[in-house]
Amino acid sequence: MIPPVEMIPGGPKFSRLVYGTWRLLDDASAATPQALAARLEACADLGMTTVDTAEIYGAYEVEERLGAALRARPGLRDRLQLVTKCGIYIPNARHPERQVAHYDAGTARIIKSAEKSLRLLGTDRLDALLIHRPDWLTPADETAAALDRLVADGKILSAGVSNYTVGQVETLRSRVTHPLLTNQIELSLFHMDPITDGTLDQCERLRMRPMAWSPLGGGRLFREGDEAAARIRSACATIAAQHGAPGLTAEALAVAWILALPAAPLVVIGTNKVERIQQIAAAASLRLTREDWFRLWQAAQGRGIP
Repeated sequence: MIPPVEMIPGGPKFSRLVYGTWRLLDDASAATPQALAARLEACADLGMTTVDTAEIYGAYEVEERLGAALRARPGLRDRLQLVTKCGIYIPNARHPERQVAHYDAGTARIIKSAEKSLRLLGTDRLDALLIHRPDWLTPADETAAALDRLVADGKILSAGVSNYTVGQVETLRSRVTHPLLTNQIELSLFHMDPITDGTLDQCERLRMRPMAWSPLGGGRLFREGDEAAARIRSACATIAAQHGAPGLTAEALAVAWILALPAAPLVVIGTNKVERIQQIAAAASLRLTREDWFRLWQAAQGRGIP
């Protein structure tokens, strides 16, 4: 079982591995209410009880699909923590009035989006609402006012951000009444910027666990002809052999590499296949040695440490 962890001191507990729904509609057969409900139950049985989605996912369709799945299995909602994101608005069939993709983290827009998410998901509360991308045109006071109001009204239990810089987190933190829960960021063997740009240092200083999206580089780990991916897979095979665990997958090791970081990230897993979820779940209990971790770093970078 994947144990739950506190997101911030005294805050809510989420699972260290998170079921992500960004690519939920890539496989139509896996997106039916019954198939999705069965997959969510399988995740919950493993202890992967946190579900990550967003208003924009699937051209604004994924939240509705999740809601249908939750209605298909009464009681399932209460086994899960639902995290959604808002703030990105693009032209699409459901919103033909939009002509240009844009961000909006203004007070009225955030509240409207949160209430729509509640309705589509068929729930009376969101465990967390994240601002999906920084909105360069909205003052932090406006964004903070919306998040504080939603928490005060009980519509969301906590608030956070996604893809924010260190400075943007600090600015919003200075305006909100309730502490920010997380910063959801891109982080993987293929994208290590948060390790050196201060993002993970900030999370560690604030004792705020980040959430890592695209932990396998958006599928790059399996891409043929990619030299970095080939080096990482070779290093994973070496590590598995040294541990006497030939069944230990490159996916699990890539996730374990992120979990080993001192900021203690949560990792968002984006597969629609239960068997892959089960294999990756092994990463939650896997402890890489220091040399294992640096072997993977070196493989990803294609060079030794400075």
